[in-house]
Amino acid sequence: MLADRLTTPFSRFLHIETAAAGVLLLFTLAALLLSNSPWAHSFLGIWEIQGGFRIGSLEYMRSLKGWINDGLMTLFFFLVALELKRELVLGELQNPRMAALSISAALGGMLVPAALYWLLQQGQPGQHGWGTVMATDTAFVIGCLALLGPRIPPILRVFMLSLAIVDDIGAILVVAIGYGEHIAWSMLALAACGLASVHLMSRVGFRGFPIYFLMGGLIWVAVDASGIHATITGVLLGLMTPARRWVSDRRLYAILSQVVAHPSDDETSGNTKDRKTLLAAEIAARETLSPVERLELALHPWVGFVIMPLFAFANAGLPLSLADIGNSVTLAVFIGFALGKPIGVLTFSWLAVRLGIAIRPPDLGWALLAGGGLLAGIGFTMALFIANLAFPESLIDSAKLGIFAASVFSAVAGLALLTLIAVPGNPPREGH
Repeated sequence: MLADRLTTPFSRFLHIETAAAGVLLLFTLAALLLSNSPWAHSFLGIWEIQGGFRIGSLEYMRSLKGWINDGLMTLFFFLVALELKRELVLGELQNPRMAALSISAALGGMLVPAALYWLLQQGQPGQHGWGTVMATDTAFVIGCLALLGPRIPPILRVFMLSLAIVDDIGAILVVAIGYGEHIAWSMLALAACGLASVHLMSRVGFRGFPIYFLMGGLIWVAVDASGIHATITGVLLGLMTPARRWVSDRRLYAILSQVVAHPSDDETSGNTKDRKTLLAAEIAARETLSPVERLELALHPWVGFVIMPLFAFANAGLPLSLADIGNSVTLAVFIGFALGKPIGVLTFSWLAVRLGIAIRPPDLGWALLAGGGLLAGIGFTMALFIANLAFPESLIDSAKLGIFAASVFSAVAGLALLTLIAVPGNPPREGH
C-alpha cells in the first residue's frame, strides 16, 4: 500500500538511528576514557598510522584517521543524501511548503551560529573555525527524541530529521567550498565526466550496483585530487540516485501470476520456461524497491553501527582539563551551538511562516519548535568532522571541549523543555 511505502522506510530509519545513537555514545565515552588513561599515548597514536596506495603518478597517503574521515565518511554523506532524496520525492518533504519549513529552520540553524562564532572569534586564531558550529547530529537528536516516546507528536521527529539532514548537506558543502585546497581544474573536469557517465548509465538502464560503486570510487579519487574535499562525492551521487522504482506493483503481480511453483519432473535443464519465469519474478520483486530504498536498506546498518562509531572512536579522544573551559574557542563553539542553534531555528522558521513561504503543521507548536531548536545544538559528529579540518593542532582540543559541552547542554536543555510541555494526555495546543 502507498501508506506503507511512505511510512515504513521512515520508521525503519528512525529505529536504526535511535539504536545507533546508543552505540555512538558508547564509543564516544570509550574514546574519552582511553584518551585520559595511562594508555592515552598509544590509543591516540594508533589513528596516526600512515597507509595508502599509488595510481600512476598520484599517491594517496593518509593516516588511519584520515581514511576514516575522508573515505568511510563519504558513505555517511551518501546515506544522508539518499534519505534527503527519498523524503523530497516520496516523503513528507514532497510538499514544497512543508519542506520550506525544515529548510528554513536548517538555514537559520547554520547561519546564526556561524555568525555568532565569527563575531566572537573575529581577528583571533580560531576565526577560521566558523563552519564547526553549523551542523546537527542526526543520530543523537533522534535518540533524544526517542527517550520521550509518544509524549511528542510524530511531526516533530519528521521536522528534526529533515532539519538535521539538510544541515548535514549544507555542512558538507561548506567543507567542500570553505575548507578545500587549491583546485586542480583538470581533475575536477574528470570528476564531472565521471558524474555524467553515471547519469548516462542510469538513463540507459544499467541496474547493477557494483559498476556504480566502481564509478563512485573513481570519481572520489578524482575529486580528492582536485583539492575539493572528497566527501562531497557521496552527496552528489546520493542526490543522483533514482528514487522511483523500476517495476510497479501491477507489473510485479502480472509477472508473479505466471510463476509455476515447481518445474515438471521430466525437465531437469536449468534453461526451462518455469525457471526463467522464476528468475524474472525474482528480479521484478527486487526492482519494486527504488534504488534509493535498496541502498538505504543495505547501507544504513553499516553506517549506523560501524562507520559512525568508528569515526567517534577515532575523533572523540580528548585529554580533559578544567583549565581549557575558559578558552575563547571553547566558549565561541559553545555559544554558537547552545544559543545560535535555537535562535536561528526559531527565527528563520517564524520568518518563513510569516512570509508565507512555509506552513507550520497544527501539531508542531512554537514551544515544540523551541525544544527542537535546543536539541539541534547537539552537533557532535559533523562538528568534530569540520573541526579537524578547520583548526590547527593547538586549538583542536579546545574546539572539541566546546563541542562536547554544547552537545551535553543542548541535550539536557532540549529534553527538559520538551518534557515540560509534552505531558501524556495533554498534547501541545495550537500556538504553544
